Amino acid sequence: MEHDSKIAGNSEEKGWERQTLIRLANSGLLEQRRARRWGIFFKLLTFVYLTVLLVMVVDIDYEDTVKDKKHTALVELKGVIFAGEEAGSDNVIAGLRAAFKDENTKGVLLRINSPGGSPVQAGYIYDEIKRLRKKYPDILIYAVIADIAASGGYYVAAATDKIYADKASIVGSIGVRMDGFGFVDTIEKLGIERRLLTAGEHKALLDPFLPLSTTEKGHVQRLLNEFHGQFIEVVKKGRGDRLQDDERLYSGLVWSGEESVKLGLVDAMGSAGFVSREVIGAEEVKEFTKRRDWVERFADRIGVAMTRIIETRFLQPGPRY
Repeated sequence: MEHDSKIAGNSEEKGWERQTLIRLANSGLLEQRRARRWGIFFKLLTFVYLTVLLVMVVDIDYEDTVKDKKHTALVELKGVIFAGEEAGSDNVIAGLRAAFKDENTKGVLLRINSPGGSPVQAGYIYDEIKRLRKKYPDILIYAVIADIAASGGYYVAAATDKIYADKASIVGSIGVRMDGFGFVDTIEKLGIERRLLTAGEHKALLDPFLPLSTTEKGHVQRLLNEFHGQFIEVVKKGRGDRLQDDERLYSGLVWSGEESVKLGLVDAMGSAGFVSREVIGAEEVKEFTKRRDWVERFADRIGVAMTRIIETRFLQPGPRY
């Protein structure tokens, strides 16, 4: 009996030791797995860091290759001209200032691909181009129209010394618009009661759930006519006697690049490469367009395309060129 109890005791001790060894082995495996995961994470982090660093170095190297040569300074105006957008005045003006300031800039090329946007933002860019031309009288600025320079896009182009386009470019749309909807009948049919309190007789101007009064419509139309007059004045001042005496120019119509040359809206046919090489005489191009950082650009790319279209087309307040 005593012998049996000793054997049982030894078995229990060995079982406990075995379980302990198994737990220790499992713990070691878990630690190895955690270490492997963290190792992979830090390797990926290092890879991303080195990639970003490499891109920055490549950009710096590119700039170094052209910094001692006379070059054409390129600034892009791309997209709708609204505050906060890539073609907003802050971005475009920052690029233009840097382009004119660079001691090796032989000429500035403003490449435009824009359907228009805010009159205020377009006006800021126009005024800054005029200011920079006075400050740097020896540096000319040329607009090159890509697919489209309509409305506010052409407003900006009119500030430059000469305008070039492709024969199939869309040019013009010298006019002003304001968009909106009316849902008066809709809410009545749905049985919805609108509750709106205002201080000021016309504070609910253009409210989509209220009927459009003749007085308010007339007031807004006068505003649009005023903005249209400002637009026409800017174009005439910028283009001078190059413009044909044709009132259709200011009707809001658009024209092909080829027809625009005949009308005086464009000086000649030519691409960005042609202008830098043949007109400015500096084939080396250095870009000064102010870009948003890669995080913002990545966020834009993963955004919903339809949301941006609706926001741009319908939800931006106020008149648009």
